[in-house]
Amino acid sequence: MAGLSEAKHLFCKMKNLETIKKRYLQDDLPTRLGGIAANIARIASWSSDPVDWEAVQSMLEESEFFIEWTAPEAPLNVQALLVELQIQLALWHRIWPQVYTDPQEREKLSQLARTWSQNVLMLRE
Repeated sequence: MAGLSEAKHLFCKMKNLETIKKRYLQDDLPTRLGGIAANIARIASWSSDPVDWEAVQSMLEESEFFIEWTAPEAPLNVQALLVELQIQLALWHRIWPQVYTDPQEREKLSQLARTWSQNVLMLRE
């Protein structure tokens, strides 16, 4: 039965994801880029506190989806930066279970995230 429960959870999550995607794509490119930058800024802020580790994991995942949905409609130079950010987010997502217990590593991630957030904000201009 656990398999069925997991399948239902995944189905509900995917259905919700489609709803989020549909709503998200209604915004123009600058608004979407602003949303991505805001998410990355939240990661920077929340990564300083190990209590927020699940929130960081969730924000990393959400940001990856937002980039996936935004990049195809962006100019080539914006796509290139978003691809780099997507790779960085995937790396952070992968190492976060180890990083969140180390204050120095969390601070490094936080600083990188701040820089990425600022870079994405500059793409809106």
